[in-house]
Amino acid sequence: MDTGFDPLTIRADFPVLAREVNGRPLVYLDNAASSQKPQVVLEAVAAFYRHHYAAVRRGVYTLSEEATAAYEEARDKVAAFINAPDRRSIVFTRNTTEAINLVAHTWGRANVGPGDRILVTEMEHHSNLLPWMLLCQEVGAELVYLPITDGGRLELPQLERLLDGPVRLVAVTHVSNVLGTVNPVQAIVAQAHAAGALVLVDAAQSVPHMPVDVGVLGCDFMAFSGHKMCGPTGCGVLYGRVELLEHMPPFLVGGGMIERVGFTGVSWASLPEKFEAGTPAIAEAVGLGAAVDYLERVGMEAIHAHEKALTAYAMESLAALPGVRLIGPPAEERSGVIAFTVASIHPHDLAYALDRQGIAIRAGLHCAQPLHERLGLAATARVSFYLYNTREEVERLVSAVWNAQRWLAG
Repeated sequence: MDTGFDPLTIRADFPVLAREVNGRPLVYLDNAASSQKPQVVLEAVAAFYRHHYAAVRRGVYTLSEEATAAYEEARDKVAAFINAPDRRSIVFTRNTTEAINLVAHTWGRANVGPGDRILVTEMEHHSNLLPWMLLCQEVGAELVYLPITDGGRLELPQLERLLDGPVRLVAVTHVSNVLGTVNPVQAIVAQAHAAGALVLVDAAQSVPHMPVDVGVLGCDFMAFSGHKMCGPTGCGVLYGRVELLEHMPPFLVGGGMIERVGFTGVSWASLPEKFEAGTPAIAEAVGLGAAVDYLERVGMEAIHAHEKALTAYAMESLAALPGVRLIGPPAEERSGVIAFTVASIHPHDLAYALDRQGIAIRAGLHCAQPLHERLGLAATARVSFYLYNTREEVERLVSAVWNAQRWLAG
């Protein structure tokens, strides 16, 4: 499939991709964990520190005003990137994990009680499972699971039955970080809303890789991480409907998130400052804004099509190797994530053998231990693609797996 996309041109924007690992050109295939950074992002962060750095908000001197403008401009860029209707709906957090915990601690403790239910799926990352598990344990609510099929798809016919009860929230991943499954979030949201439940979407594996429009999805909350989308670490995003965020208590309290404090009381700042206590990750947000600019110049549709083509090619090539088992749905139903096993080789051993050949992959449980348990897997190897990966890198991967089979399996 010709996507009209030139990853070789893209690769020149990423300095780390020019290095060698163990005497071989680096092949970076761990993008579901974290992405590499283009030069424009590195330069944006460096330039901010060199020329504009100061604490944001309330400063009446030039540097503080410049830093505040850059920080808030990044918020505007993120809002436009996901088509959020109101910039106040964008809260900067450290990452997806913190964003989901914020909702669980604030909205959850104010709205979920004994006898209520939280519905999650069997394919969730721990970040979209453990906050709800702990909330249910604390308040006496019930955590229920939407099952998956052996092929890695949600058992959607069971959703209506599971929503028939006091379900307050559905927490669902847009794209599985193990299976690559792209879930029909828009349909799930519509069904949940009809049953009176809110929906939180873990978009950590979708926002960096495909066009995502919160208006089209209709979700109430959405969380994603800047470091997975060419931005710096330490800056993530919570999107929330303004009418919900306005009625939620703050997550952390301290400086920067108050309107007034007296000896006997406090009033909170307006959105989104209410949820951004302390000095925020200013330079990291500026870097995320630069990453958004970069991704928009490349084009999210083009990135998604490129990854889909790579995924189909990689799945076909890996499946042709003896002893390789691909986990999850066919290529046309997934994003650029492939989990697999190789007979007689532990995934950790495979990852080490591939690293000796300059290829970086992930091995283990990928923060999705219940999913592996459901599928009867002790661990998996995982490759994940991004805009800078190439067909030639897929071919190097397949050759390296074949070599590892000869070395390790005998």
